[in-house]
Amino acid sequence: MPSRPPRALGARAALVALVSLFTAGYLAPYLLPTVVGRLSAGLGLGATQAGLVGSILLLGSASAGFTLAAHGERIGPRRAARLGLAAMAVGYGTSATTDAVLTVVAGAVVGGFGSGTATAVAAAGIAGRPDPHRASALGLLAVSATAGALYLTLPHLGGGHALPFAAIAGTALLVWPVTAWLPGEAPVAREAAVAGPLPQRSAGTVLACGILLWSMAQNALWGVSGRIGLTQAGLSEVTLGVVFAAALGAGLMGVVVAGALGSRLGRAVPIGAGTALIAGCVLLSSASEGPVSFATGEILWNAAYPVVLSYLLGLAASLDPRGRWAVMVGSASSLGVACGPVTGSVLSEAAGYRGMGLTLCVLLLLVAVPMTAVARHVSGRPLVPGSIRRRGGAPAAVLAATTATPPSLLPQLGAPEQEVTEIRVPASRRRAARSAFRLARPTDRG
Repeated sequence: MPSRPPRALGARAALVALVSLFTAGYLAPYLLPTVVGRLSAGLGLGATQAGLVGSILLLGSASAGFTLAAHGERIGPRRAARLGLAAMAVGYGTSATTDAVLTVVAGAVVGGFGSGTATAVAAAGIAGRPDPHRASALGLLAVSATAGALYLTLPHLGGGHALPFAAIAGTALLVWPVTAWLPGEAPVAREAAVAGPLPQRSAGTVLACGILLWSMAQNALWGVSGRIGLTQAGLSEVTLGVVFAAALGAGLMGVVVAGALGSRLGRAVPIGAGTALIAGCVLLSSASEGPVSFATGEILWNAAYPVVLSYLLGLAASLDPRGRWAVMVGSASSLGVACGPVTGSVLSEAAGYRGMGLTLCVLLLLVAVPMTAVARHVSGRPLVPGSIRRRGGAPAAVLAATTATPPSLLPQLGAPEQEVTEIRVPASRRRAARSAFRLARPTDRG
């Protein structure tokens, strides 16, 4: 029985390693509601203090991406991944084994930095694959399934803050062996293009500021959703875990829907209408006094969130073909995510859960206006198969995909569409130009 080619085995092993690393890195943000809730209940922290610990964890995760961006190529993917996983195991493991608040916070900072490092390595590796969309979808599927299984399992194993931290640290240790399938050294960097002026500065600045507030509002609710479900909606911890698992499943469906829709609706409609729907879900979840309304709000919200996010990131990519706005908008989103838990805790303590939900709802509706305006203002459409056509011909992206063109030369998703300008040539020059050419025949030599 013939064995598979070594190159195919290497590519598949690298994909498994990247998806596993993606899962480990994203697991802490996905488990944020149960982490914050158990910190509050197990260590006697107030709502604001527990939310601050969650924000510190996510801030450490966000800062790791900037650090790795500057030094990642010198370190190499395998070494950087192992450093991140080691930091996760040590940091989260320390937080799980102590009741001292300062030690728990220090462990969360170290673990959060490790999570961000693992995520950054996985994201860079996935972006360099021939089919990054498929690899990203596999990563989302893996982390959602892992987090959903933990939400269903942890309530049956006991209370306290140790279990979620131990689960994240244990996942890091389980992923460690597959890092052997990552490259030991970074690939040779391509020659950098000459940097030009940053285009669409006004639109990019508005989008970056908008997505910072948009992400902060999302994570403000996510950080206190566990407490809302337990204290206001009257759910048990087991039922709450089922609701969160269903919400994560709805998020996967949202990713599928976003991929199926593509650019059919443009960007303005999904961003504007989707954010308005999210604002309504936030209001519904925060005001819930029963399990049905709470579950409905959480599931609908988690289904709509990835759809809108995918269009926002696509809009950022269209502002600059070299991806500079995409990096800055992504960084602004990470900063908003890090500020979310403490924002939700402060608002809920000051105005109650209903007041917090109303405030976040109004904020989302206000932020939707400038982001939708940016989407309408930017005339370039994302480059997808079929978006470039010759006159009467097949889509250029489809033609390129059927040849042996290197992947780096294929039209990339998110690049602005190239406009074709017709040049009029006088009739006398056209006749002169035609006379300079003749038909090529097999007998012709050079």
